[in-house]
Amino acid sequence: MLQSIRDRSRSWGAKIIVAAVVITMALFGVESLVGLFGNSGDEVAKVNGQSITRQELEMEVQRAIRSGQVPPEQERALRGQVLDEMIGERLLLDFAEDGGLYLSDDQLDQVIVTLPEFQDQSGRFDTDLFRNRLASAGFTPTSFRAALRVDLKRQQLQQGLAVSDFVLESEREALASLQRQVRSFRYHTLSAEDLAEPVQVSEVDIEGYYEENRERYQRPEQVRLEYVIADRQEMAEQVEVEEEAIRQAWEERGEDADRRVSHIMVTFDGERSRDEAMARLEEVRDRLAEGESFEELALEYSDDPSTAEQGGDLGVISRGFFGDAFDEAAFALAPGQVSSIIETDNGLHLIKVTELDQAPLEEVRDDIARELALDQVTDEFNRRVQALIDESFAADDLASVAESQELELQESEWVSREGGDGVLSEPGVMSEAFSEDVLIEGFNSEVIELDEDRRMVLRVAEHREATVLPLDEVRDQVEASVEQRKQRDALVDLARQQVERLRAGEELELDWQQVERATRQQGDVPQAIVQAAFRLPQPEGNETIFGKTANQERVTVIALDSVEPGEADEQTEAFVARMAEQLRAQAAIQGLRNHLRETAEIERY
Repeated sequence: MLQSIRDRSRSWGAKIIVAAVVITMALFGVESLVGLFGNSGDEVAKVNGQSITRQELEMEVQRAIRSGQVPPEQERALRGQVLDEMIGERLLLDFAEDGGLYLSDDQLDQVIVTLPEFQDQSGRFDTDLFRNRLASAGFTPTSFRAALRVDLKRQQLQQGLAVSDFVLESEREALASLQRQVRSFRYHTLSAEDLAEPVQVSEVDIEGYYEENRERYQRPEQVRLEYVIADRQEMAEQVEVEEEAIRQAWEERGEDADRRVSHIMVTFDGERSRDEAMARLEEVRDRLAEGESFEELALEYSDDPSTAEQGGDLGVISRGFFGDAFDEAAFALAPGQVSSIIETDNGLHLIKVTELDQAPLEEVRDDIARELALDQVTDEFNRRVQALIDESFAADDLASVAESQELELQESEWVSREGGDGVLSEPGVMSEAFSEDVLIEGFNSEVIELDEDRRMVLRVAEHREATVLPLDEVRDQVEASVEQRKQRDALVDLARQQVERLRAGEELELDWQQVERATRQQGDVPQAIVQAAFRLPQPEGNETIFGKTANQERVTVIALDSVEPGEADEQTEAFVARMAEQLRAQAAIQGLRNHLRETAEIERY
């Protein structure tokens, strides 16, 4: 892809377009928002010495929500997952840059102008559309260019790894043959009832297992925390928003909502003067006032042949599609209203709005009310946070701070450095809890910014060092593990004996489950059993091949009766070939990801 960009960017036409885009970007002015890769904000992680800030994490989370990838109610729970993905992407980018992968500004501009998301109905790059769509996605032009550059470099690296691997024709044929193969077999799953006698667990077994697996019963260093949270959303829930304010906000949203419009256009040139065109549209306005149909008048009067037969319908438009004059008229109308006569480069127009691309008030009432409530409590929230900063710094406890700020003093269960559930799993919380000032000195923590709506202060109420739990505390767990292991070992040994007897020609009274002409994707049989049946060697003649399989869930004896080639399926075989190539490519990429993580210095806070 990047090579094709290089090739196309050599043409004079492309250079002129790119130059125009660069000039347009310059006209956007100084950006008031901090870019995607700004260095402000608390650190949530370091990757090989490079910081990932809380601001960067929050922007990625918010963009995921805006794009619909993450439901808003899962925002807090998925913040850790987003951070993990950011760490992986940062490692790939560093590797690509260390390897000399390069993307010039001209190549980047060429990609931008060819993206259909930023093109008007004529397929030309539209600066207003570019600006508006970036803003709706939470980007500025600078931050979008930076993010796109990063993404293209990663793609270049991954595509290079993918195309460097290949599958031989003989490998494809062998894979296709194996894929379409079908097998008929029987299987019997063993259970505790198949054993001659139940397993016995002795005290020696328990003590031995405990000593061998002491690390499984180690309790890590833990703390029990007290904490308070100032939550803007909780404050907003106590605010009652008036119905009139909700309706007004909804109407204001409608002023900028995309809308479906129709128009009647009258041109003027050498054959028709501007005054004549104006008079023609005044005639239309008079007939509209008398109740005639806009659609029928468009067919009769409009000089736009592409829309006249559709009643003048232009489809759904956004601001910036047809210029300032058209926008000013179209976006001032309510559905059903017709504009006064307006003039554009194409001629004179009457515009009618037929539909707003806006959800009904009833559907968005709660969302609007919540936004208005949040706005109302923002100042009070900021004052409360500042007071929380001041008081928690000076206080010798947290209870007095909670009482003063009318916040609930919450207490956690015992938690380790790995964190707990809910708020205790969020970035920065446990690193603050186990910091020297909080853990050793016993101070209240600094105010922790969980997200844009929540601030937290915590204090260690109790602390206990890491230790191996005594056997008496974990005896039931140990005994259950010993019993499970001994029973599984006994079943595996029984399966081995049964397979040996079956191979010797002995008939056993087993409750065989018959499977005829099974494929590798057989859905009504446990996959572990199907995989084991397909691993057995092919029988010769009428012989039966016996085997066994065991995992943590079951121990099974298998009798493979026949193997058949199956029917050729070009579509399936092509799919298998593609999957083989994709899996090899994915393995190469995943191998690189694993290597980078294993050799990197990664710190989470």
